[in-house]
Amino acid sequence: MVENYSNDYDVKCKLDACKTYPAITDSERGEIVCGGCGLILVQNLADASYENNGYTQEDFMKQTRTGPATSLTMFDKGLSTIIGNNKDSSGNALSSKTKYEFNRLRTWDQRSKSRKTATLSKAFTLLHSMKTKLGIPDNVVESAAYIYRKTVSAKLTRGRTMTSLISASLYAACRENNIPRTLDDIADAGNVERRILSRDLRTIIKRLGLNLNQYDTSSFISKISNNMNLKEKTKRGAFEILKRCEEKKITAGKHPVAQAAASLYISCIINGEKISQKKFSLEAGVSDVTIRNRAMLIKKTLKLDE
Repeated sequence: MVENYSNDYDVKCKLDACKTYPAITDSERGEIVCGGCGLILVQNLADASYENNGYTQEDFMKQTRTGPATSLTMFDKGLSTIIGNNKDSSGNALSSKTKYEFNRLRTWDQRSKSRKTATLSKAFTLLHSMKTKLGIPDNVVESAAYIYRKTVSAKLTRGRTMTSLISASLYAACRENNIPRTLDDIADAGNVERRILSRDLRTIIKRLGLNLNQYDTSSFISKISNNMNLKEKTKRGAFEILKRCEEKKITAGKHPVAQAAASLYISCIINGEKISQKKFSLEAGVSDVTIRNRAMLIKKTLKLDE
């Protein structure tokens, strides 16, 4: 039996003793039951899963019953319809007159698509391109599409480019899900100026009331060390240095990428890996002066001897 917590149906048990228990979805039986007393709250749920597996597009279209899942990253959320090929229900070809009428219907169906839909289609095409470049998970892309749709609904598109807004939405989604991507990474992938990206990001955060947490510095240690092929011992040493810095409370207000690069730089010195501050600067996207200042503060606070 597969049991999941359900967010699709807002149902709760009316018993006072069960107020603290969640509703549990049994997808096999199509029921939602109370987690405390076991009372069936909803039954005969719609089955949104695939009926059969299709290994080709033709097999899938023949065997499937529900079609692909809906997604916010599709301009129509995967719910649009199209006028089919020039055959009737029996598979026979249509007459030339009927075929002409259906061609005209297809033309007007395409023209009836609103300008907003066309803009969403271009925006989400760019979003998928940035996802491939940056290696971002699907759930983060879904969050980015949701933020961008809220941006469009709030009418924040006037005076701003679609590219900068979708890039800012992607960065906000990465911050929400703690995916270590810097503003420079997003700006390079979206081909937008960092200054414009920062400006639109501040606007989205203010107008939509987003509460974005600071990045976890340890995630940037893993990212930088993997990109530079550092030793595992060096990486673990950087984690230990970062932990000691957090205990001394010298990481508050500091740039997480610079802090991670400085911790790795000191760990490289301790473990005998000769890598310059300039290389860390190029990889982390911060100046070597910032890394040097952070490294000096860490050495002074932790009393590290080279």
